[in-house]
Amino acid sequence: MVNCTTMFTPLMIPETLHEKFPLSSEQRERISQYRKIAKNILLGKDKRLLIFVGPCSIHDPKIALEYAQHLKRLSEKVADRIVLIMRVFLEKSRTQLGWKGFVYDPYLDGSYAIEKGLIASWKLLRNITAIGLPIVTEFLDPILFSYTQDLVTWGVIGARTTSSQIHRQVASQLPMPVGFKNDINGNIDCAIHSALVARHPQLSLTIDKKGRACSLKTFGNPFTHIILRGALTHTNYDPVSVSQAIQKQHLYGLDARLVVDCAHGNSKKNLQKQQHTFFSVLKQIQNGHSPIIGLMLESTLQEGRALSITDPCLGWDSTEKLILLAYRLLPNFCEQYLVKKGSGDYTSKIKGEAK
Repeated sequence: MVNCTTMFTPLMIPETLHEKFPLSSEQRERISQYRKIAKNILLGKDKRLLIFVGPCSIHDPKIALEYAQHLKRLSEKVADRIVLIMRVFLEKSRTQLGWKGFVYDPYLDGSYAIEKGLIASWKLLRNITAIGLPIVTEFLDPILFSYTQDLVTWGVIGARTTSSQIHRQVASQLPMPVGFKNDINGNIDCAIHSALVARHPQLSLTIDKKGRACSLKTFGNPFTHIILRGALTHTNYDPVSVSQAIQKQHLYGLDARLVVDCAHGNSKKNLQKQQHTFFSVLKQIQNGHSPIIGLMLESTLQEGRALSITDPCLGWDSTEKLILLAYRLLPNFCEQYLVKKGSGDYTSKIKGEAK
């Protein structure tokens, strides 16, 4: 008897996708270097400010690549003080019904051409890497990371899945830093618990590159942390909330720096409040000895919802001004990261541009 409530459609396995659209040796080396920088930031060895910045979600590869070109040029201007990592969120966790993301419905028409979405997503990640940008993405579906993780520098577990045992197991096996957001009600305990659990060995079910169902024993991921993203009823980016989060981490035995998401609950999806949150957190970092290593901004080429089909985003002009101003306000932590052009000091030229 055929079950009319389900329909299975075989998909290209990860190995086939990667063989059909292979990474160059240069791209692999870039990913390795990006991850090394990411881990050093989390460990405090690299003192530069981390900023995750990019669209709320990806729905048009052409727009994403145009944005990446802008971001690459800006990253070169601020590289001695700020590390920019592009948000490339291919999945969207939904509280109710709604578009689930580029991977699932790349044509935005309900056709759910998932194999086309897998191919287009992989090619987009590969092209952004070729431009010269590291990538941060949310890992939502526990199967999808087998397709995409080779091109990701930093992972995020979202507010709706932060308590999930499956996502703790996924984070435990990923070869990169992974941040767990507090849940939508503002509970940070679940994010702390998840970050701790993911640091320990886990046994789970997964698929390998050949698409085979396997049992997997992980060794734990020592590069996990929490992300403060606010809640439905309150924010949690202020100094008191950050201090309380750190104290609670210590209580549970988690010693890790954290990231503040300037959007979502911390901005109530208000673009002006997103900028206010950014500067409030930046002031905390300026005061020194802050546990905050980075911020997250939702940004695209045009302000609002013009080029975003999910949450409203900052426009590029506002984004660039924010980051250049942050560059000016930050102390020059690391002389070893000065960027040179010829015999001149490129950094001093950028200071002049930012004024």
